[in-house]
Amino acid sequence: MVSALTDDTVGTTNIGDLRVRRLGFGAMRISGAVGPDGKRDRSEAVRLCRRVYERGVNFFDTANIYGYGQSEEIIAEALHPYPDDLVITTKAGYRPGKIERGHVVLPPLGDPTHIKEECEKSLRRLRVDCIDIYQVHVPDPALPYDETVGAFVELQQQGKIRHIGVSNVTPAQLALARELCDVVLVENRYNAGERVSEAVLEVCERDGLAFLPWQPIALGGTSAAASMAAIAADHGATVAQVAIQWLLRHSSAMVPIPGTSSVAHADENIDGAFLELTDTEMAALDVAGL
Repeated sequence: MVSALTDDTVGTTNIGDLRVRRLGFGAMRISGAVGPDGKRDRSEAVRLCRRVYERGVNFFDTANIYGYGQSEEIIAEALHPYPDDLVITTKAGYRPGKIERGHVVLPPLGDPTHIKEECEKSLRRLRVDCIDIYQVHVPDPALPYDETVGAFVELQQQGKIRHIGVSNVTPAQLALARELCDVVLVENRYNAGERVSEAVLEVCERDGLAFLPWQPIALGGTSAAASMAAIAADHGATVAQVAIQWLLRHSSAMVPIPGTSSVAHADENIDGAFLELTDTEMAALDVAGL
């Protein structure tokens, strides 16, 4: 299937005063795009971004640390000057660099000075004067959360960011951030098999915040993963397509952001928006992760 998304296909949602279609694109992996020779190819990464937008996706999610800043640069190279309907969210809150041996993530760094420095870098890489949505990537346990969020508030007051989002938060951290500013979205780990952010999702549903689920596919070995695999086989679809469709139908607050470094895989993921699951299949996935 090679059809472009429309507002009717996946619906739309407001993120602050910005309106986007409810299937976005996670740009974490785009710098790893490879050409026909199997080597990393910047032009292929640019083609990927353009293809995703051509397919009707008008919401891109990136971060300062993705590809050591290359993700933001590639988006700009592919799509700047940006179409009027394109919305980009980026993040800061981790210490940029390579992940140390024995660790799986970079260390948090929520120091306000660091946040402000990283904002300037993201502005340059994205070639904008104001970032659509700037996210607190992760709470830093070494600092009071309100100090980190306060840096984002200052940047907003200075006109460098339009809206503020938070990521990887508990309900208490979300509540604290909302005391300081108007939070427009939350990006937390969530899929059919991992629903520890259910309480955060409920706040988003209640108050009209967008919820971006990262890690949309349930881990192998879980009942949810087995159910998704069986449903995918019945439809001749991919597990990712089933996961995307389940998220879209599970909650109107959801804005899934599947990512990839492959144009073909991006097309597959976007085609997931057209997959039709039965109510019985949805119910099976609803209970599989509980």
